[in-house]
Order: sequence, then structure tokens, then C-alpha cells
Amino acid sequence: MPKFQAFRITEQDGRSAGSLVWLGLDDLDAGEVVIRAHFSSVNYKDALAATGAGRVIRRFPCVGGVDVAGVVESSADARFSAGDAVLVTGYGMGVDHDGGYAEQVRVPADWVVPLPQGLSLHDAMALGTAGFTAALSIHRLEQNELTPDSGPVIVTGATGGVASLAIQMLAQRGYRVVALTGKDDAHAYLESLGASEILSRKELLMGNRPLEKAQWAGALDSVGGETLAWLTRTMRQNGVIASFGNAGGVELHTTVMPFILRGVRLIGVDSAATAMPLRRTIWERLAGDLKPLQLGRVTHEVDFARLPDVFPDLLQGRSRGRTVVRFRPEA
Repeated sequence: MPKFQAFRITEQDGRSAGSLVWLGLDDLDAGEVVIRAHFSSVNYKDALAATGAGRVIRRFPCVGGVDVAGVVESSADARFSAGDAVLVTGYGMGVDHDGGYAEQVRVPADWVVPLPQGLSLHDAMALGTAGFTAALSIHRLEQNELTPDSGPVIVTGATGGVASLAIQMLAQRGYRVVALTGKDDAHAYLESLGASEILSRKELLMGNRPLEKAQWAGALDSVGGETLAWLTRTMRQNGVIASFGNAGGVELHTTVMPFILRGVRLIGVDSAATAMPLRRTIWERLAGDLKPLQLGRVTHEVDFARLPDVFPDLLQGRSRGRTVVRFRPEA
């Protein structure tokens, strides 16, 4: 059986570490659909798993990568046929099931999404889990009555992959977007994506009262910790927060006052476990009204052979936007 390259994560001395190896299809976890990968992407979760910086992997060894887009090579499920363009994000990919960092990927058919009309395979991975999370967060906020007329929406960790895409999506839908960032050299970049105002994390006075000045109708938070606590204290009446990250810490120290006096709503966003009907709805929106018009501005590409070089920059805050991994030069 022909061999193919994969980025496989193993446990060494109690820590996870990844490397490029050669595998055969029989080395992969079971699944009804085999995909010939064209593109994947790099998410914060991928970097944690690949370097051992976070306890993400649930079993070893495991091929990394929570995203993949490609063409069906073979399928034992009647819903998919050889040649179909498809994508997979989330579920157990790259965590407890061999993931998308391989030239051949095998997954359960129930995880596979047909590529929506209006997206290329490259577009799908320029979006990937980050774009899906941004779109799902906006979808949830709008289900909770957020509209462009409600007031400003703040996006934290603004230069990250999810936030960069969310800023574009929100601005295109007519929201007034405020970007919060610790990178003072990124202000022009964020304005070019559609942010109306930039707040410097370094100059921000968060205060410590149970309720601070009411400012935001909506918020998308990738930071957690102290920043999320500050958001709860500064939301407007009936404001709504989508929480999807913990780059600034996992603990949340706040009071019930924002929730019982201002009706603030805090929504957790778990993109990995999103049920398929909603998952397909979100991908249709990503191919339609939520497709970023400047997707190329927040995307850069690396060949699969260079994948290990990407993770340190992401973990140390030196990267911006989205990294697409290309498997095939002709893709």
C-alpha cells in the first residue's frame, strides 16, 4: 500500500511532540470516508497539541490537525462519492482521532461537510475552525437579538485568527466594530479589516467595580480571564458575549451583578461539537453573507513540509491572521 506523509504526535517523557512521518492507510483510525487532502490550517489548538504546550491530545500516537479540505478518494457511505469536494473541522480530529495533517485522511462519514458552493478548498481552510468559530459566535449573538442597531461590538484578541475574521464579518454586516489588541503596531491592519475603533490592551483601565461604564452591545472574546470579567462589567443593558477562547486565562472572577441588573448574557461557543444541521448552516453562511471579502488579507500559506516551523510563532504571538497548509503543489 502506498505511503504518504503525515504529522504525527507522540508522547515523549510525559510531553507530546510531533514530527513528519510516513504512514499507510492502515495506520489511520477507522472511518467510512478517505479524503485526499489539499489544504489544512493552523489553529491555536493545533500548536498546543503539536508542541506539548497544552494537554490537548487525548491519546497517542495521533495525527494532528483539526481541519482538512480535499477530495473524496473513496467512501463506504452512500452520501459521498469519489471526487466530491469536502471539508472536515472539529469533532475528534487531531485530538482523539487521526486528524487533517496528512496527505490521506480517514474519518467517519458523519463528520464530513460537502464543500458549499461559493467556497474553494483553499477558502475553506483560510476559514477553517477559526472562521467557523467566528461565524458560529456571530450566529449565536444574532439569535440573542444582536443587530447592527444595538450598538458597538467589541472583539478581543483582535489580531488572532478567529478575531481577524470576525471583524470582517461583523463590519460587512453593518456593525460598528471595536478591536481590542495588545499589539500597538497592528492598528492600521485592524482598521483595514473594518474596525471602527482600536483599543490598546496596554492602556486599558479595567476598574474593579461590579459594574463599570456600560459600553458594548455585543462582544466576541478569545481571551477569557481578566478580559472576560471586564467585559461582563462593561456590557450595555441586555448585552451579549460570545466566549470561545482562553488565551488570557481559564478562570473567571466576576459577580452576578451584570447578569441580574443589566441582563447580560454570556454564551459559550464550542465549535468542535456543533451538531451537523447547524454546522452545515454555518458553512452555508460562510459561503454567503459571512464570507470575508478580504480573506486574503488575513491569510498566508505554507507547504506541508514547513508545518513544524509555524507552531512556535503562533504560541509566542508573532503570527497574525490565518495560516493555510498546502499539501499538493498543484492544488
